[in-house]
Amino acid sequence: MEINRHKLSNGLTLLHSHTTDTQMVAVNILYKVGARNESPSQTGFAHLFEHLMFGGSVNIADYDTPLEMAGGENNAYTTNDITNYYITLPASNIETAFWLESDRMLSLAFTPKSLEVQRKVVMEEFKQRNLNQPYGDLSHLVADLAYKVHPYRWPTIGLSLDHIANATMDDVKNFFYRFYAPNNAILSVVGNISFEETIRLTEKWFGPIPQRNIDHTPIPQEPPMKRQRRKTVRRNVPSTLLHMTFPIVSRNHPDFPACDMISDILANGRSSRFYRNLVEGKQLFTSLDAYVSGRIDTGQLIIAGMPAEGVDIHTAEQAVWEELDRLCHEPIPEQEIQKVKFVSATAMDLTDYQHCAAEMAYLEMFGNADDINNQVEAYENVSQKQLLRVCRQVLRRRNSCVLHYLKAED
Repeated sequence: MEINRHKLSNGLTLLHSHTTDTQMVAVNILYKVGARNESPSQTGFAHLFEHLMFGGSVNIADYDTPLEMAGGENNAYTTNDITNYYITLPASNIETAFWLESDRMLSLAFTPKSLEVQRKVVMEEFKQRNLNQPYGDLSHLVADLAYKVHPYRWPTIGLSLDHIANATMDDVKNFFYRFYAPNNAILSVVGNISFEETIRLTEKWFGPIPQRNIDHTPIPQEPPMKRQRRKTVRRNVPSTLLHMTFPIVSRNHPDFPACDMISDILANGRSSRFYRNLVEGKQLFTSLDAYVSGRIDTGQLIIAGMPAEGVDIHTAEQAVWEELDRLCHEPIPEQEIQKVKFVSATAMDLTDYQHCAAEMAYLEMFGNADDINNQVEAYENVSQKQLLRVCRQVLRRRNSCVLHYLKAED
């Protein structure tokens, strides 16, 4: 896909790609702020802002109604690294998206009512997801075990309900003006709209927004692990869970595709090693998954599974280690590598215009949105030798964090 660029005088980066395969347009805004940018004493703010941005801006009290009248849809998500907002609209009504998004970039309304409404929504989400359902505290346990210095040590929902409960209007305004600004954002537009028209609308609606002083406080980097970390908890849950993590490289590192492929070799589909050998074969697990988290800083290769009824968790863990040791000592057959490469290429399909808009912005944050055209090639270039080297670097016991999440005894 062809990507066009334009930089506004206020620092906003515009990315554009034209397609005639749809009559729709996706407008995506990525703000370079996530949970990693929070203070340890005020966590959950990035996620709170994901909600506050829908509570009314300085000139537009109601965000959703004009968008619905224009035939549009919207959503947002927060990660440890970014907060991302997107709108899809018919091309004929696309200016509505520029109007709405620019006004809330300019400033939110910051009304006490909006803050209280969204505060309650976020706190209820925290209670429902993390306090009142089985395995709800898993993300907190895993983050605390895997990270000791880096702010990845708390999940995006935050460390404590108190951090959101005690957030003042001044706290909220301060967070907004430190991170929500044109010079800390990437706007990507994909769909049936010309580059010239996209520039015109971007300059018209976003151009007048002033630059802000962005908080570039250095993020403390996680030191290398020197020994395995283990934790055991007992909870009132349906089944025991084995959870293992291994630190991996950042999302833009040349070894990241190899890490991703290793997780696919282990657990992607019924022909994967975990399924063939430990789920269907030895029947030690009822489910066993592996996946990677791609992040700005140190990510994780994650393994999580439910041991079968009657299987001791130590026996289950040992079986996993045997599979990992095989990967570290025996080169992966080329046929198995090619199968995973095909699966990876299929997963990188670029026909979804909204997905393309989000992916373009994400890759631009790492350095170059044009890499969206090179992702399949990056996986194709992973060799058997590279996979073996990365396995030996990553899948080591001293690199691992192991959580035994045990079903409480009756």
